[in-house]
Amino acid sequence: MAALLRSVVRQAPQGMRAVAQMSSASRAAHTLPDLGYDYGALEPVISAEIMETHHSKHHQTYVNGLNAAEEKLAEAVNSGDVSEQIALQSAIKFNGGGHINHSIFWTNLAPTTCGGGALPTGPLLEAIEQEFGSLEGFQEKFNAKTAAVQGSGWGWLGYNKATGRVEIATCANQDPLEATTGLVPLLGVDVWEHAYYLQYKNVRPNYLKAIWDVINWANVAERYAEASK
Repeated sequence: MAALLRSVVRQAPQGMRAVAQMSSASRAAHTLPDLGYDYGALEPVISAEIMETHHSKHHQTYVNGLNAAEEKLAEAVNSGDVSEQIALQSAIKFNGGGHINHSIFWTNLAPTTCGGGALPTGPLLEAIEQEFGSLEGFQEKFNAKTAAVQGSGWGWLGYNKATGRVEIATCANQDPLEATTGLVPLLGVDVWEHAYYLQYKNVRPNYLKAIWDVINWANVAERYAEASK
């Protein structure tokens, strides 16, 4: 959306273009968010080695890639190179999606000592039960659909603002849920192999079964409350 806006502004009068150029020049770079817990805090569900590599290497790569792509996009907008602006969209989608997805993922997890795995209650649980019959029914459907993702991708619980209901969805690669489907992301589980292979090898279903023990349902509930206002 920001890229589209900059593209439209490029066609505006000179004064407006100058404002767009100043905005691009002053844009703050994206940064890697802190986890809020130690790399080993999710063990034995997710090992410290996986968490450190996943956060400090993989997520950092998406952040770096997004910053680089946005810098190139600003140059392309300022020079009026529409072809380059179009060419950069895939890099922005991939790296921007990776940054968005992982930033949600880290907050969707918590050590068991900080509420990880504590079952949901209240309006969120009611919404899940309305749609899937029970929490267990939701988890079974979520795991089955997410395990079936071909190659790399994500499993999501999202909120549909049009229907006022929660839905399960999957996205390929690093495609962000809201930009791809319109659903507001509540809970995301990464099923790229770098998220689990060192520990669970190629048995993705075992990873999905185990991860519920460190899901931060309080965070999911906060996201649901905000989305359903």
